[in-house]
Amino acid sequence: MVRERIYEMLQLQNDLNNRTNGLQWREGITQKGKVINWKRAIYMEGMELIDSFPWKHWKSIDSAPDYENMEIELVDIWHFLMSYLLQHNPLGEAAQIIEEALGSRSDIRIPRQWGAQENRALDSYLDPFEELIALALIKGDSPELQRLLTEQFFKACDAVGLPFDTLYRLYIGKNALNQFRQDHGYREGSYRKIWGEREDNEVLQEILQENPTISYPLLMEELAKRYPTL
Repeated sequence: MVRERIYEMLQLQNDLNNRTNGLQWREGITQKGKVINWKRAIYMEGMELIDSFPWKHWKSIDSAPDYENMEIELVDIWHFLMSYLLQHNPLGEAAQIIEEALGSRSDIRIPRQWGAQENRALDSYLDPFEELIALALIKGDSPELQRLLTEQFFKACDAVGLPFDTLYRLYIGKNALNQFRQDHGYREGSYRKIWGEREDNEVLQEILQENPTISYPLLMEELAKRYPTL
C-alpha cells in the first residue's frame, strides 16, 4: 500500500507539473521561460514553517505554535521535494529514494503543550527544519544530497508528528486544490484565494476533516460546490 501511494503521489505531481509548467519542466524552466528552482521553493517553505513557532523575541512572545500550519507547510514542501526528485530521476528511482527514506526518525518531538520551558528550548525544536533548509541551500544535485534531503524531510515530519498516511491524505487534498486553482484562473490572476472570510486552504482542511476518506474526484466536486457560492 505504501509503495502504491508513493507512486500515486509522484504521478499526480508529475501531471500537475506538466500542466502548470509545460512538458520541459525537467530542464529547469517553464514554458514561459521562467527558471525553476525546487530547492529554493523548499527552503522558502521551510522558513514559513519556522514562522509557525513563536520564535520572535520581540513579538507575540506568549503565543503557542501553529501546529496545523506546520502540517500545511510540510505538505507544500512535499510537493517541491517530489518535483525535485522527479527532475533528476525516473519515477521508479524517485519512488525508491522516498521508500528508503520513509523510516527516518527525528530525535526531536514538538510538544503539544507550550509554555516557558518550551520557549527556552525553542532552538532545539527548530533543528529538524533548519537542517532541512540548510540541505536545500547546498549547491548541486548529487544523489547523496537527494537522499539526505529526503531523509531530513521525513525527520521533520516525524518531529511534528505527521505520519505518512496523513501526509498522503493532505497531499491528495492539496494537489486537488492546486488543480482546482489552475482550472479557475490562478495563472491569469482571476482566482479568489479567500472564500468568504477564509483562505481556500482552510476550506480544504474542513472538507478533509468532515470526510477523511474522500476520493480525489469527489473532493474536486466538493471544492467546486463551495467556490461558486461566494
